[in-house]
Amino acid sequence: MADAFQSPEEFREVLDKAFTIMSTDSDVGPKLKDADTPQRFEFDDLALVVNLRAAKEGEEGNLVWKWSDEIDWEPRVRMTMSSATANQYFQGRENVPAALKHLRIKAGGDVKGALAILPLTKPLFTRYRELVEAEYPHLVAK
Repeated sequence: MADAFQSPEEFREVLDKAFTIMSTDSDVGPKLKDADTPQRFEFDDLALVVNLRAAKEGEEGNLVWKWSDEIDWEPRVRMTMSSATANQYFQGRENVPAALKHLRIKAGGDVKGALAILPLTKPLFTRYRELVEAEYPHLVAK
């Protein structure tokens, strides 16, 4: 398994870059925006939470995210996982249905809706792997 993030700040930095890739990708970004599935992710090992939603008219990019529960939208999906599980997922090394079954990911709300958008994110796995290989080699999944 990949080594751990060096700090909660590093995790947040890496995920901000991953969300930016998702939001600005010319193919995937509009599809995620159209799916309009607000989500809340809790990373229990780092005591971090991020809420993510589709951008509204006039907002930059296709997605908006806040590292806080102080938001003006209601998440339809809630997921809790470790930072290691998130890193494995974005590298294409974590099967979400299996992770749900084995409780590596705990989910609530519209889980079917979340599972429906998973295929949209698969094209980004390569870009995320390239990011960690170039800037965070200690996070590369073994």
